[in-house]
Amino acid sequence: MTHTIFSPEPHRGWLPWALLSPVVCILLVAFSSLPVDFGLEWIGVMDPNSRQPLSASAFCLNLLLPFAAMGAAVWAWARFVERRSLATMGLIGAQRLRKYMAGLAIGVGMMALVVMSIWLAGGYVSNDILPAFSSPESLFWIAILLVCFAFQSGVEEFIFRGWLLSTATRRWNLTAGFIASSVAFTFLHFSPHQPVRLIILAFTFGLFACAWAWRSGSIWGVMGWHAGWNWFTGVGFGVPITGFDLKLPALVVQLTPTGPDMLTGGSVGPEGSVLTIGLLAAATLLLLIWPRGSLASTQATPATGGETTTREAT
Repeated sequence: MTHTIFSPEPHRGWLPWALLSPVVCILLVAFSSLPVDFGLEWIGVMDPNSRQPLSASAFCLNLLLPFAAMGAAVWAWARFVERRSLATMGLIGAQRLRKYMAGLAIGVGMMALVVMSIWLAGGYVSNDILPAFSSPESLFWIAILLVCFAFQSGVEEFIFRGWLLSTATRRWNLTAGFIASSVAFTFLHFSPHQPVRLIILAFTFGLFACAWAWRSGSIWGVMGWHAGWNWFTGVGFGVPITGFDLKLPALVVQLTPTGPDMLTGGSVGPEGSVLTIGLLAAATLLLLIWPRGSLASTQATPATGGETTTREAT
């Protein structure tokens, strides 16, 4: 008996056991991306001490090259070991562009809500308004970064919510899929000596993205959401994105953190705020408990080859 959340199309190869699938994911990501990371340091686009990109163009390379390697490694595993199609990993469904763009808008809106909440709570002081518009070069890189963040976020969603979520779900059940995907995502975003709230943030982020993918029956929407969330965090307010400084003037308003790290996120940026964790947790619960007949209906129906498919009507 196999449970699926995207396409019920059967796999024809070997799926790792549910408890082993996060380990396979971590190894695929690590062994494919580390050589690229070292190469970027060697050619001088990344600071070897701070691990910060030295320019906007360097940051673009950091978003493109390692993630291209990760995506290729996971695709090759799914194609030649598990022998299953992209449709079984969430790249399925109609109105794909509409779903992606809706997710992009929601991601931008949610990050704007986070930043506004931190500002209203006294965590930020506002400075220049629309400073990026005084620099055509900055606007150019902001536009390029949207494309780069879309690629990076799309690859992450393909790996964690497309491939890993569906693999562990097929091997065991949906709960195992949520846990396996979120644990691997948290582990690969872990840094020594980071505050506990950042570990909680990464796990909550993973659960939210899994819930979105499950609800929609594909990963198109959550790919767009992740891209909008990351891009607007990095370019909207002149604050760090996951600890990285893009070294660009803000697209909307330049903000200076003045409150405690628990509120502002400190050097990590607004993603590290307790308000962000609260928002993602509330959104996850909403996706999980929303009346199924309202948002989308999720039901178990027989599939070909004796599979049980847990899918969403879209």
